[in-house]
Amino acid sequence: MGTVLTRRDFVRSTAAVVGGIAALADPLKASAYYSTDDVIRIGLIGCGGRGTGAAAQALSTAQNVRLVAMADAFRDRLDECYGYLTDAAATDFDAAYVNPRVQVPEEHKFVGFDAYEKLIPLVDVVLIATPPGFRPYHFEAAVAAGKHVFMEKPVAVDAPGVRRVLAAAEVAKAKRLNVVVGLQRHYQAEYREWVERLHAGMIGDIVLSRVYWDSAGVWVKERAALEAEAGRPLTEMEYQMRNWYYFNWLCGDHIVEQHIHNLDVGNWVHQALPVRAQGKGGRQVRTGKDHGEIYDHFQVEYEYADGSRMMSSCRHIEGCWNRVSEGFHGTSGSAPQPGRILSARGQVLFQHNSRNDPNPYQVEHDELFDAIANGEYRYEDATNGANATMTAILGRLAVYSGQMIEWDAALASNRSLMPERFAWDALPQVLPGPDGFYPIAVPGKTQVL
Repeated sequence: MGTVLTRRDFVRSTAAVVGGIAALADPLKASAYYSTDDVIRIGLIGCGGRGTGAAAQALSTAQNVRLVAMADAFRDRLDECYGYLTDAAATDFDAAYVNPRVQVPEEHKFVGFDAYEKLIPLVDVVLIATPPGFRPYHFEAAVAAGKHVFMEKPVAVDAPGVRRVLAAAEVAKAKRLNVVVGLQRHYQAEYREWVERLHAGMIGDIVLSRVYWDSAGVWVKERAALEAEAGRPLTEMEYQMRNWYYFNWLCGDHIVEQHIHNLDVGNWVHQALPVRAQGKGGRQVRTGKDHGEIYDHFQVEYEYADGSRMMSSCRHIEGCWNRVSEGFHGTSGSAPQPGRILSARGQVLFQHNSRNDPNPYQVEHDELFDAIANGEYRYEDATNGANATMTAILGRLAVYSGQMIEWDAALASNRSLMPERFAWDALPQVLPGPDGFYPIAVPGKTQVL
């Protein structure tokens, strides 16, 4: 894999591109897309809900784009996605605009673990929306083939995956390939204006941040229902892939898959990465067999080199107080919520009016495809995506182990969560016991490095 990057290396390499947008002085054009006409050909890898949304947003851009290939591990997921994108009655996007842009012949619909390998040569831009564990492999392959990329967050689930993304990010930079990662707050007007003012010192030096993703949780796929639908028992690999949110090799736990958004904003405002973390959490409410191995709550304290702290909370429990947001405290004021800044006396210094703001999920595609169409190299989000992903992984490791974990030790870890091979008859590392329950991390006992 090469030399392992430390936290200082991360900060140095991203100092000029915090926020995911590179201000490039080099007048050379980016690696252009390879069509013989002005069509930008798109391929979608991962046809679930987020992949379907990303495809619709890419197809809603102003450029002359076409979805020409699709790939997924499961044929039914691919068919559902294709049906939605070609449904004239769909209401989540301008169907009259998007539908004609979906031009995927049957021979360009690929299924299985190797489907991405067949898709990548056919397209100019790859949309990667598979479960997070696969993203390092798919990103690496897309970059090696010289493709521009939109990749959902998080970009990995373990340190070896993060390092793989970092290595591919360097190749992408050398090839001047635009890469956008779905940390859409970087493309949201409210956040851009808010963070710009915080970086300008409107509340002085940041001493404390509070970041939250406390909610009721997400879907769960019960094994019995999945097997009834299939009309047969599922292999363990099939079941975990169908119920991917509850297995760390696929999801990373919800601190990684979801709370990454808020942790990323914390790093963005601090203009730094944490040096260490400690915390606590557990599995109190979501305790069923189909809840796999993940926790339902985390509380993490991150420490930065300047002594400032980020207090992190994420929870998946119904009936509780919910918040998905960030707030910051400085030496001369506070920013209690996105778009709002107060003086030390509580005077409003800045209040963003978001009434007419564009959808940031759409903006990230609008800006990416504008850069590609104009042959410009503007976006190098992969390194920042890796930073944010590793921050979340650091928190998971600290909570699972009950220990103070150093950033550099966590990033250097060779402990991989991935199976030895990808096949329907292959076994993931974590398997159910005789009672059908999966082993759960126990703080104070579980080794994570």
